[in-house]
This record gives sequence, C-alpha cells and structure tokens, in this order.
Amino acid sequence: MSGATDRSRMTESGLGLKPVYTANDLSGFNADERLGNPGEYPFTRGVYPSMYTGRPWTMRQYAGFGTARESNQRYHELVANGTGGLSVAFDLPTQMGYDSDAALAHGEVGKVGVAIDSLDDMLVLFDGLPLDEVSTSMTINAPASSLLLMYQLAAERQGIPGAKLTGTIQNDVLKEYIARGTYIYPPAESLRLISNIFEYCHKEIPRWNTISISGYHMAEAGATPAQEIAFTLANAKEYVRAALAAGLDVDDFAPRLSFFFVARTTLLEEVAKFRAARRLWARIMREEFGSKNPKSQMLRFHTQTAGVQLTAQQPEVNLVRVALQGLGAVLGGTQSLHTNSYDEAIALPTAKAARLALRTQQILAFETDVTKTVDPFAGSYVVESMTNDLEEEALALIQAVEDKGGAVKAIEEGFQKTEIEKSAYDVALQIDHGERVVVGVNRYQLDEEEPYEPLRVDPAIEAEQCERLAQLRKNRDQSVVDAALEKMQKAAQGNDNVLWPMRDAHAAGATGGEVSDALREVWGKYVPQDVF
Repeated sequence: MSGATDRSRMTESGLGLKPVYTANDLSGFNADERLGNPGEYPFTRGVYPSMYTGRPWTMRQYAGFGTARESNQRYHELVANGTGGLSVAFDLPTQMGYDSDAALAHGEVGKVGVAIDSLDDMLVLFDGLPLDEVSTSMTINAPASSLLLMYQLAAERQGIPGAKLTGTIQNDVLKEYIARGTYIYPPAESLRLISNIFEYCHKEIPRWNTISISGYHMAEAGATPAQEIAFTLANAKEYVRAALAAGLDVDDFAPRLSFFFVARTTLLEEVAKFRAARRLWARIMREEFGSKNPKSQMLRFHTQTAGVQLTAQQPEVNLVRVALQGLGAVLGGTQSLHTNSYDEAIALPTAKAARLALRTQQILAFETDVTKTVDPFAGSYVVESMTNDLEEEALALIQAVEDKGGAVKAIEEGFQKTEIEKSAYDVALQIDHGERVVVGVNRYQLDEEEPYEPLRVDPAIEAEQCERLAQLRKNRDQSVVDAALEKMQKAAQGNDNVLWPMRDAHAAGATGGEVSDALREVWGKYVPQDVF
C-alpha cells in the first residue's frame, strides 16, 4: 500500500477515515444526549438557537501595521466596506512589553503589526471610529491588561463608558509558552494577572470577552485538530482554576470566556472539530466546575483561516483555499471569522487583498444557502462519526495533561510543545515525500512565478515612534507617573488587583513598556528550561 493511499484514509488528526459511512457507524448513538437542540446543552449543534438564520457571524478583518495613523486609515476602509468587527495586530515590541525606543525593539517596530506605546497612540489608532458600535478584538497576550486599559481610556475620551464596549483581548499566555513565545512573566504571575483582568472587566467592562483561549497558534505551529482542541481546553481549565483560586465565582467570569481556533482546508474534519469542542467544553464546565449558567457552558469562538496553509507560490490560489476554510468555519458554527488575504504568505496584505478577503465572507453569508439552516451536517453519518472520534481523541490528550498536574506543569515539562513538534515534523515529511499534496508547491508548479509587489513597511516608522515617545515623556508630569507605577507595584507585591492602579498610570502618560518593566521588577521574567 502506498503512502499516498495511507494518507487518503486518515484525517489530519491521524484517525481512520472510511470511504463510505452508514448508519452502522452510529450504532448506539443517542441524538438527544449527544446533540440536543441548537442553543441547548451540550451545544453540539451551536450555541444559539437560530445561529445565522437571524444574522450572520461577525466579519472581522485582522489588520494593523506601521504607525497608528496608517492602521487607522485601513480600519476606516474596512468599516466602509462592511466589516462589523476589527481585529488589531500589534508589532512584536508591543507584544513583548517593550516601547519602540527600547534597544530590543530596534528593527522590529511596526513590522508585523501596529506599534502602540501609549494612550496617545491608542487615541490615534481609533480616531473617528465609533467604539460603541464596532466590536474590537486585540491579539495581545502578556501585556493585554495595558492595551485593554488604553482602549477603555480612549473610549472614555469619546464619551463612551466601559459598559458599552464590546470586544475581546486574546490574553491567553499559556499558549505562548507552548507555541509562540511572546511571554513576559512566569506562568504563576501571568495567571494572577489574567484573574485580575477577569475581576476588573466583570466590574468595569461587563460586555468584554476577557480571554480568547487560542488553539490557532498551536495549529499554526503544527498541532493536529485533536491536539488543537485538547490543549486549548486544557489551558482553559487552568484559567478557570486560577480564577476560582482567586475567589471568583465560576458563573461571574465564565460567560465572558471565548476561544480562537483555526479553519483548515480539510472541511469535514474542521466541522467535526468545532462540534466536538463545544460538546467537550459544555461537559467540562457543568460536570467539573459546577457551572449553573448555560452561558458558562457555551464554547463561543472566533475563527481565522489557516495562514500556515497559504503558499507564496501562485498566491492567487490562496483565494480558493481561504474560501473553503471560511466555509468550514461557518458550517462548524463560528461566532466570528477572519479570512486571510491571499498575499499573506508573502508580506502584509495590500488593501485590495484585504478587501477580497472580506468579500469572501460576504459571499458565504449572502450568496450561499448555508445561513438558512442551523448545523446543516447534523445527523450526517460521516460528520457525527468524526465528531465522536475527535472528542474521544481530545479527551485522551486532555487526560494526559491532567496526569502531569495540569497545563502549567505539562508546559514546564515541554509535553504540549513536543507533541506539536512531532506532528509538524510528520506533515513536513509528508509534503517532502509527495504524500500530502500542496498545489503549486509539490504538484502543479509553474516554471516561472508571476511578479508580485508586496506591501512594505517604511523603516522611518521606528524613528517617528521614538520621537513621539520623547515628546510624551517631555510633556507629562513624571511625578504623577512615578507615583502611579509605584502604587501598581505595591498591588503586585500583595494580593490587590493591579488593573486599577495600572489604569491610573496609563491615564497619567505611562507607556506600555514602563508598565511592563515595573511588573518585571516585581515578578521577574520567565526563562524556559531546556526540557530535552
């Protein structure tokens, strides 16, 4: 039997895939127990009764590059073209808690996202945008508290109170230790900060999604669908435990938990993955954590199409990939969706490419019939079987994490990272050997690629940001900033919530880097141990 034949009979998670499924594959399947109705426990069929039959998912576009002013222009273009939610990409220094004039930031300012150093930058970023009408998602983790507080302060300058703000901060630092690396503090202190955010938002920004627990980045690093949902839900359990240990009631914070998953081109398995994840989370929250509020048991999630599956070769073919990935997310019941631009494997997307990505979602919503009924695959022999198989495989992986003492202990042992790296290596071998077809890469190549002019970031951005920081520090009242930072450090040394003094510091003109540095002095930095 050839390798190609073997691959054709396996899912991305390495589970068996049969050519034909029949009713025998669902022998003993209790639909009332395993499916229920849409909007009801265990939410396999969707978290809301009507899903898209009333209105479509939130169409987000992930954008942010260069300066706040440039990104603001892109946001206005997206809103004008029908975007209902904005997703902000931050540059690497911002993600790591460094200001643009820090030595470690040199050469990275504005490269992979927008540089936000202070409240002044946040005011520019959202200038002229109605923050009480748009939903904003911010892909930020270790310094999520700072960016959220700057956003709240910017909204207050527009006269909009926190109670009217809607959106999400990613705020999922555990997956940073597993798959990305933009962590700052040790895990215990990071969990403390996340619990502080839960408490703060419950009181100050009640409609805000306080965390987007992410499988996306683990999937981009090579996790299979089963690994993606297993390690994501294992991390989520750790966050719930941390909040409970801090004295919060599960039904006070759990309704604002949200998730973030990838959508691959393997459409059937992706649909099954989303359905299995909902069922798993509902049971975890009800049976393990005793939640009473159905909203605490709903796995609400944002989806982004798979950037790792996009190719620099024949980039226009990515339009087809993204359309299929987006369709899988919709059929799987996502609450919001970002469709990647076809040119993202080459550089930051051009305005035209970003518009085409948004049009892809609009075609799915308004030119197909997939929004006319809830959970179209319910009862499908193949999808129900795959949902069951993925649930079983994910449960085994979650138990493996639990057996090591939970997500943090498993992270410290390198368990999740090692498992994901094994999967990524297997995929790379399959592509190299031709067992996994990637159109334009190992099959159907062109002798010569057509020319493409990517969007480029002006290197002068770094100097501009440094000058803005110099002016900020010159014009602010340094004594007020110092006093606010000292108060925040005292809260960090004890058990008080650090977000209220942190808000005062940012309002006085403290930068994101200064806030992160002040907490580094108290909590230290995380240095991973060599686990191999």
